[in-house]
Amino acid sequence: MQTKYTYKQIWTIAYPILISLVMEQMIGMTDTAFLGRVGEVELGASAIAGVYYLAIFMMAFGFSIGAQILIARRNGEGNYQQIGPIFYQGIYFLLTVAMVLFILSQVFSPHILKSIISSEHIYDAAHSYIDWRVYGFFFSFIMVMFRAFFVGTTQTKTLTLNSIVMVLSNVVFNYILIFGKFGFPKLGIAGAAIGSSLSELVSVIFFIVYTWKRIDCRKYALHVLPKFHARTLKRILNISVWTMIQNFVSLSTWFMFFLFVEHLGERSLAIANIIRNVSGIPFMVVMAFAATCGSLISNLLGAGEQKYVRGTIKQHIRIGYTFVIPLLLLFCLFPNLILSVYTDMADLREASIPSLWVLCAAYLVLVPANIYFQSVSGTGNTRTALALELGVLAIYITYAAYFILHLRMDIAFAWTTESVYGVFILLFCYLYMKKGNWQKKKI
Repeated sequence: MQTKYTYKQIWTIAYPILISLVMEQMIGMTDTAFLGRVGEVELGASAIAGVYYLAIFMMAFGFSIGAQILIARRNGEGNYQQIGPIFYQGIYFLLTVAMVLFILSQVFSPHILKSIISSEHIYDAAHSYIDWRVYGFFFSFIMVMFRAFFVGTTQTKTLTLNSIVMVLSNVVFNYILIFGKFGFPKLGIAGAAIGSSLSELVSVIFFIVYTWKRIDCRKYALHVLPKFHARTLKRILNISVWTMIQNFVSLSTWFMFFLFVEHLGERSLAIANIIRNVSGIPFMVVMAFAATCGSLISNLLGAGEQKYVRGTIKQHIRIGYTFVIPLLLLFCLFPNLILSVYTDMADLREASIPSLWVLCAAYLVLVPANIYFQSVSGTGNTRTALALELGVLAIYITYAAYFILHLRMDIAFAWTTESVYGVFILLFCYLYMKKGNWQKKKI
């Protein structure tokens, strides 16, 4: 097994991504922690509304992953002047998409939510959240392109600073708007949505100012605002369209999981939202190393060093387990302590513990599964990654529908869906990286 990067070098790149992802996750955790002290209906509704928003947002994130792969490849080749045009064409495209999705969401979201949510109370709360949350499209879509630039050029420390600013902003906005402090009206779940959107605006402002002041804009051709260039956008979309579809479909199936759970009752949905947020902590750790792995693989291929790819993947799996396993042990040994962050209702915490244990077991396979999957995307074979994901998601949704909707198994068993997903995505991606023809992919 040949390796180019030391564990220290991997950690140097990964830890700012890790901090930024954890901080981003804390926005959802903040919403849940505050709403968990408002009521079970608001807590459950924020799960459906939050994943609904996330499914749409992930299309933009998928586009940014494709742009990030191209930026990393150009960075590895030393073609720095091509990075700026990729960045700006991505901004133009995503702002246009944000406007279209905002209008469509305002028109159709009430009808969609009404037709798929059985509880009138959950519907009212979810609609109130979505009605304000969609304003965040304009800010979060720009934000992901900045993230693509900094990850693709391996300048990831900036993400840490940005995330700290965003989370602190979200805590302040949520506290003021949810509970009606400092003379503001008490907005409840709508306040959580407004607070999250405002924190994303703060994030974009930070990125713009930091890039202008601290980055060598001439090196990356960021100092020139180019005209719309269809050829550059087409090059990005050739990579990104598959990650956009993959991310949207992936989050849509997760949205369906929460809809299935909603039919088990408001208590089950509240538990699912708590576990979703607890899950986000180890998931962000895994995704930090998976994103680093994908970026480094793209840089390796750009430099013509394919021989280091398999060794790099194995390094990331080892370091991923090193960080995730202690977290899982903490969750299993002190579940009440962890769950108390999200709700002060003792009976709700007790009811959530079995689901937490099931989820922790799933991460034993989710660590290598996510790293291998991002490795496939890092090679530039995003169409293959989409095909693999669609196959696995078909298995996932069939399993979830049968055991949750048909057999109506309890909420703890419902979380075995994560293990099913992890096993199959790991198997498919491992076989592709072992036998697939990815070494000569040109992008």
